Amino acid sequence: MSKKKPLVIFEGIEGSGKTTLINHISNYLKKEKITFIKIREPGGNINSELIRKLILNNKNKFNPYTDLFLYLASRSENIEKVIKKNYNKKIILLDRFTDSTLAYQHYGMGLNKNLINNVNKILLKNIKPKLTFLNIVNMRNLSTRLKLRKNKNRYDKFKINFYKKVQTGFLKLSKNKSNYIVIDSNKSLVENKNKVLNNIIKLIK
Repeated sequence: MSKKKPLVIFEGIEGSGKTTLINHISNYLKKEKITFIKIREPGGNINSELIRKLILNNKNKFNPYTDLFLYLASRSENIEKVIKKNYNKKIILLDRFTDSTLAYQHYGMGLNKNLINNVNKILLKNIKPKLTFLNIVNMRNLSTRLKLRKNKNRYDKFKINFYKKVQTGFLKLSKNKSNYIVIDSNKSLVENKNKVLNNIIKLIK
């Protein structure tokens, strides 16, 4: 049985392989009969999933601040209804979190960094991720992977330059942080799955 119950975040732009790695870890934990929850942002509970549909709907065109506040509203619901209850009680695997908001809304869209940080501080209080995996991808692979997606949402349709800015933002956020592990998704998937799994095992045993 696992002794530790960390909050583990998976970050990265579209097509960077986050979901594949989260599913790999989920399968391992299920097999080992280790209690965990897996959630995503935006989403994670009934209210947050409703907000997710609103944000990602291709017909909606929000201004960048509306987008930001919808993401923060989704996070607020998630923290109150799911994360707080399970924090330090179960392993939590989270597909995107606060650094996504900074990478997309600040570095990608140019919104005020202090505003985002201040609201996140209010929402998180004492909640701290133990480990963040940042998945990176080169722009050629990103284009190929996005073309192969059958169901594209609003965030799958930005220009390549936008994703470039967002990924640069993620890399800035990861700099000099000991709890950040960069995963190069241009490399072998088997190698990356092993790297993530080994770090998770170290963390929970």
